[in-house]
Amino acid sequence: MKKTLFFALTAAIVGLASADEVQVAVAANFTAPMQRIAAQFEKDTGHKAVLSFGATGKFYAQIVNGAPFEVLLAADDETPARLEKEGQGMAGSRFTYAIGKLVLWSADPNRVDAQGEVLKSGNFRHLAIANPKTAPYGAAAVEALGKLGLLAGLQGRFVQGENISQTQQFVVTGNAELGFVALSQVLKDGKLASGSAWTVPASLYQPIRQDAVLLAKGKDKPAAGALLAYLKGDKARTVIAAFGYGLR
Repeated sequence: MKKTLFFALTAAIVGLASADEVQVAVAANFTAPMQRIAAQFEKDTGHKAVLSFGATGKFYAQIVNGAPFEVLLAADDETPARLEKEGQGMAGSRFTYAIGKLVLWSADPNRVDAQGEVLKSGNFRHLAIANPKTAPYGAAAVEALGKLGLLAGLQGRFVQGENISQTQQFVVTGNAELGFVALSQVLKDGKLASGSAWTVPASLYQPIRQDAVLLAKGKDKPAAGALLAYLKGDKARTVIAAFGYGLR
């Protein structure tokens, strides 16, 4: 009995000693799926992912100025590639973990029609978008409106969020009747959780390839490498797909 207890305690101590933390900068659109993945990651590996959520462009600025992030899950593929080129990201570590989808969404279940014609009717005062300079989903929204020939006419109605989470909040709180957000933000169990939405055709904007990269500060961290490997596994990919993302 004593030997059994001794070995159990020894195993627990060894497990704690090998457990590690990783500081992760996560694009705001990926908040809900990453929270779920991080919890499962800790349960399966013992490593803990400490998550910070925000706009990809702002994370870039923080990283080059010395922020202690060890992994970046971006909302685009350009930022991780740039960090890799500049020596802030580890060469060969970059991969696409999700392909984002843009939707026009309203908290009002009768506001947005299945073809997005509400944009042409102008039956709204404010349209929320994320800052296109720092948030890839905001850039995608501007591109889509441009291809629809509606950008010039609607710019005066924009309510601009710092990131995609704040953009959604503008719509939730009624500061904007509708807005462009990530599909993942408005789904629950694979279905629209509330309101009304139009999934913007992929032909209207450049593919939102969301890349992950191991940052220089995480190159010697076991948890950092373990998290990136976990994101490629079946458990994580199942969660990612359930939130409406495409997979490579």
